[in-house]
Amino acid sequence: MNAHRRHLMSLAHPVYFSLLASVASGIINTVWVSRLGGGAVAAVAVATNTENALLGVALVFASGTTVLVAHARGARDPGAVRAAVRGGWALWGLVTPVVVTGGLLLRGPLARLVLGGADPAALRLAAAYFAISLPGMAVFFAQQLVDGILKGAGDTRTPMRLALLANGLILAVDPALIHFYGVRGAAASTVLCRCVALTAGLRALRRDALLRTAAGAPPAAPVPAALRRTLTTGLPMSADFTVRQGGALALVAIVARLGVTAVAAYAIGYKVLYVATMAFYSVRQAAAIHTAHTRGAGRDARRDIGRQAVLVSGVLGLAAAVLFAATAPWIMAAFGAGPGVAGQGVLFLRCVGPYLLLMAGFIALGGVFEGSGGAPALLRVTLLGTAVQLPLADALSAFGLPGICLALALAMAVQCGAVALLLRRARRREEAEVSFARVA
Repeated sequence: MNAHRRHLMSLAHPVYFSLLASVASGIINTVWVSRLGGGAVAAVAVATNTENALLGVALVFASGTTVLVAHARGARDPGAVRAAVRGGWALWGLVTPVVVTGGLLLRGPLARLVLGGADPAALRLAAAYFAISLPGMAVFFAQQLVDGILKGAGDTRTPMRLALLANGLILAVDPALIHFYGVRGAAASTVLCRCVALTAGLRALRRDALLRTAAGAPPAAPVPAALRRTLTTGLPMSADFTVRQGGALALVAIVARLGVTAVAAYAIGYKVLYVATMAFYSVRQAAAIHTAHTRGAGRDARRDIGRQAVLVSGVLGLAAAVLFAATAPWIMAAFGAGPGVAGQGVLFLRCVGPYLLLMAGFIALGGVFEGSGGAPALLRVTLLGTAVQLPLADALSAFGLPGICLALALAMAVQCGAVALLLRRARRREEAEVSFARVA
């Protein structure tokens, strides 16, 4: 097996299970809270979606720190590792109070914005959940940063274990706290269990050999400079995630014009796609870590890493497309969908294959861009894809969910073409530099 492919797979599979575990906490909360009624379910759903949006904020310091630590690790520079870690914590300390304080002050308006103000009971429950969950964002953000530091150090297994620990505890603690304290208990359970996982994560940082060595080295840059470098590295990655989230929400509004049945089928189908798309994003993270590490070591393996990332992710995408098409009726039955919703859902899962295959390659290749400092270019491609996707979806929605799938596939094809063009230009630039160096 190719060495780069083997390394990518060893990094990616723990990341995949970490991502699945993160989604599981929201599902666990919803399952237990559903016994309290529709208002409670709506409140928890609002809070979970808000947390997903705030993940984009956490990516600024978490992903930025991952890339910088991986690069410093490849360069065997303990001082740069220490500077990267200090920059990540400094940015966390700057961003977290703003998010927590602003969220607490605006928790009522935020609940009304998302729920629409139609149900006063649901609004009160959402505000009560936010009163606990928003301060808990400090823990969530710290968890993301600890994971980012460990991943940059080449350890993706410990973040997986921490995610499994947190969600295993939530599974055990949720029923009791929800029984006694209702929606507030659900929020408290999540925050408390994450505190336990964060404590274990901080201990893991102290045990890591690379980080122990770095702790005794003089930092390569002062804190303000390290903070700025983390910000400039992580901000394009955060923006890319935010743009994708915004595009997904806007697409739901377009699907809503097709009626309640189509929206329900699309919502179920999109949740099922997470099983595949998280695999693509795990390969992306692995490619970003491996690319940053090799560049730090003075080796430019971007082309080989990119090929292997696309191969691994493409195989996963093809397998997912075939599996979803073959098992679509059983998948919809497992969700308890009625005949109308099930029919639309089966149609969606059988038409979405080309989009999945294109997405697999594009998402995986994005890790090479992120690990080599090309995240701003990738963000521009994402903006282009979103700008193409929404008008196409609006026009093709006349053909129902198959039209939506076609719009997704065409927009992703545009993004793949844009990335291919960027890579071709980069290759020509490298060849010109090599030719110039030979002449000189």
